[in-house]
Amino acid sequence: MDLTGKVAIITGSGGVGCGRAIARRFALEGCSVVVSDIAEPGGHETVRLIETEGGRAAFTRADMAKESDIKALIEFAEKTYGGLDVLVNNASPPYRPLGLLDHWFDALQADLEGAMHAILHAVPAMRKRNGGAIVNMGSTSAIGHGLKHSKSPGYDIAKMGLIRLTTTLAPLHASDGIRVNCLVPAWIASPEVFSNPTTTQGRQYPRSPDHPRRNRERRSASSHRRILSRPPHALLQQPIPAINSPR
Repeated sequence: MDLTGKVAIITGSGGVGCGRAIARRFALEGCSVVVSDIAEPGGHETVRLIETEGGRAAFTRADMAKESDIKALIEFAEKTYGGLDVLVNNASPPYRPLGLLDHWFDALQADLEGAMHAILHAVPAMRKRNGGAIVNMGSTSAIGHGLKHSKSPGYDIAKMGLIRLTTTLAPLHASDGIRVNCLVPAWIASPEVFSNPTTTQGRQYPRSPDHPRRNRERRSASSHRRILSRPPHALLQQPIPAINSPR
């Protein structure tokens, strides 16, 4: 997909992690970007960065745990830029690894149910444009076993649900020209990750701000772009694998 002249919604793009990197990358390629987050100052900062780089972007606050906010988000994209071509379901609540039985539904409501509502409201908008693309953000912790999964059951369940949701939406490509993919990254070198002393595998995070793996947010953005530039059935290789809805 050529992003020139397209319209994309990037949920959770008001922080300093993948969402912002994806939004900036898409804008650099000529896409009009709707920045969405519950963090309004961060959302406006993402828009400022995009505009400084010569791109087009607009911010609207949306809580992905609320269907009314999600519906308004899709309507905002159509009203502001005339339609919707790409939806990136990136938003996720703060990761809370402490307490095995705590905060389950925070992740389920935002990561899984929020993505489901976003897709349900985005598909009619994409049909008006004769097709589109949806990218869900999974996690390797959802498919690992033993120490390879995270310490947050709700998060892992939500991410596994997203992976399965992606594969079951394969018919959308044949019926409506809407491709659905799921990126499944390992840990992303964001400030939130660096504030945690260990990975889910028990290894120490690289603490140096100059460590090469701190570029992981940009690598994730590049992977999103590569997904959209390949055939719907194509798979991306490691280190950031992708699951696609097969034909």
